[in-house]
Amino acid sequence: MAEDKSKRDFIGMSIKGGQTNNGFVQNEDILERDPDPGSRADSPHLTAVGIPGSAEPDLKDIQPYAGMPKEVLFHFSRQARYRVPREILFWLTVASVLVLIGATIAIIAISPKCLDWWQAGPMYQIYPRSFKDSDQDGNGDLKGIQDKLDYITTLNIKTVWITSFYKSSLKDFRHGVEDFREIDPIFGTMKDFENLLAAIHDKGLKLIIDFIPNHTSDNHTWFQLSRTRTGKYTDYYIWHDCTQENGITKPPNNWLSVYGNSGWQFDEVRNQCYFHQFTKEQPDLNFRNADVQEEIKEILQFWLAKGVDGFSFDAVKFLLEAEHLRDESQVNKTQMPDTVTQYSELYHDFTSTQVGMHDIVRSFRQTMDQYSSEPGRYRFMGTEANGETIDRTMMYYGLSFIQEADFPFNDYLTSLNTPSGNSVFEVITSWMENMPEGKWPNWMISGPDNARLSSRLGTEYVNIMNMLVFTLPGTPITYYGEEIGMGDILATNLNESYNVDTLLSKSPMQWDNTSNAGFSEGSHTWLPTSSDYHTVNVDVQKTQPTSALKLYQELSLLHANELLLSRGWFCYLRNDSNSVVYARELDGIDRVFLVVLNFGESSLLNLKEMISNIPTRVTIRLSTNAAYKGSEVDTSAIVLDKGVGLILEYNTKNLFHHQTAFSDRCFVSNRACYSSVLNILYSLC
Repeated sequence: MAEDKSKRDFIGMSIKGGQTNNGFVQNEDILERDPDPGSRADSPHLTAVGIPGSAEPDLKDIQPYAGMPKEVLFHFSRQARYRVPREILFWLTVASVLVLIGATIAIIAISPKCLDWWQAGPMYQIYPRSFKDSDQDGNGDLKGIQDKLDYITTLNIKTVWITSFYKSSLKDFRHGVEDFREIDPIFGTMKDFENLLAAIHDKGLKLIIDFIPNHTSDNHTWFQLSRTRTGKYTDYYIWHDCTQENGITKPPNNWLSVYGNSGWQFDEVRNQCYFHQFTKEQPDLNFRNADVQEEIKEILQFWLAKGVDGFSFDAVKFLLEAEHLRDESQVNKTQMPDTVTQYSELYHDFTSTQVGMHDIVRSFRQTMDQYSSEPGRYRFMGTEANGETIDRTMMYYGLSFIQEADFPFNDYLTSLNTPSGNSVFEVITSWMENMPEGKWPNWMISGPDNARLSSRLGTEYVNIMNMLVFTLPGTPITYYGEEIGMGDILATNLNESYNVDTLLSKSPMQWDNTSNAGFSEGSHTWLPTSSDYHTVNVDVQKTQPTSALKLYQELSLLHANELLLSRGWFCYLRNDSNSVVYARELDGIDRVFLVVLNFGESSLLNLKEMISNIPTRVTIRLSTNAAYKGSEVDTSAIVLDKGVGLILEYNTKNLFHHQTAFSDRCFVSNRACYSSVLNILYSLC
């Protein structure tokens, strides 16, 4: 009993001494009301212990304090001085978010399409057998290319283009493919290719490769099965009955090979003739056979799955031939038919650019588009259009609603043998005036099947031609060695038994002045190096401020950093037998690049006569003569020596494409304007 009484006394003391807990009160101004004398404050049921159903306290005289209960907090939050600022901040936040969303949508809506990787910088074409030998066998290989990727990046290259490396019997220099899914052992293994591709991507570069869909090697499995009429392979190639008497074949018609003589070859196993547009070791595939098209599609998918970034499709104009097999017309009607043996002696109306050929090219595009959905992984497609007229070449761009190639390769400058201002002007305007609206141009000055620039035109034209392709709108394409001015080798002591003319521009890359020009440490090379490799090589030129290599690097850097060159308008202003003058400009940038290139004899140029508002003196941004760089020139009397090129720069608000006198001479692929305030491009000019 005593223990129970003690507990009750303790509880009673606790209740009597209880106070309302207002938290840790930091405001000393809180009013504490004394209980009335007659109150029953000491009564247990009147203490602040939160009894349900008790009356709400009177809060009108209480000030906010830390730790206040929610009833007190709600009381104050409803007051205007707290509610109004809160609502203002809320609506300001909502408005800010809406403004940001609207601004983002507006910027996206008015922004021009970004340049894709194949538009943003130059392509570098490599003939792999001649670039770098890593295993001392005298042949360039894939590991050799990988070893030289650091050099390629110093050129500000964006895309590496490697010509054919498929397993081949070497006929026509790798174009007689025996297996489209294998690397020729001369170049290495599939693992070497995968390592090279990974290294290229690690450098931030892209890789495109050659693909030759028109024909295979006669050693290809398909052909061996076709000549024995095995299953579906029976009609994989173009077979037709022909007669052979005393070892002489009488072909079905007069169709010729590109290399001359009949395009038909008798096969003793099948006892029929097969058609070949190129050598007899390269039988043409029958693209009217759906199984052949499916085979080619699967090969493309194989390499796309490997991660290649695009293809250059060769010889696509030969994909189809007329089914009727009628004779083609002679160029010279009076020539005896039996003497017609050269390809140029016939009109090839039935063996090139046939109806349906572009449908096949579009199917290639559709296959590649299936691998282009990932951001930054667009797959490029280029097509060879060698020998086509300009209107037929433009058809490879596709239609406004059906895309084919991103561009057909523009090799028209490679056929210039006697350059002049007028001839260069004609090549430029022919492409720009015929190119479909919104499409992207490209320019190349040499390649594996053409004579090198310095051998074709002369060493004095190396710098000016490189300046030309880097200042024209579009993608510049450089064949390996042109950045240092390599020339063709002499047609002597060649180990290959083939068309010598196609070998001369494929000599080993000249890296330094050591044995074999640094191309190989072996005892021999597949082709001899050029005799000038002691002075024309990478090591020598990278230390010379006036070298072709140094100018090439400066041009590629300028192209990468200047919107005037990568996105600007092109306006041609003047041309004559000696020189060509054009401008590069962009709305929103109050500067103009004026490009002056002299291909003829020394002359005096007066720019004041054709450009009324040009300043009396302008700055030379770059010149083929390094001594002129950064200096000023009098625009009324510019002395131009043979092979001299100048990139002049001056400030103006009066752009040429806004002037009536020049507006019809100006072109732009993707119109854009620059805002210096926001530092963005926009399309609503």
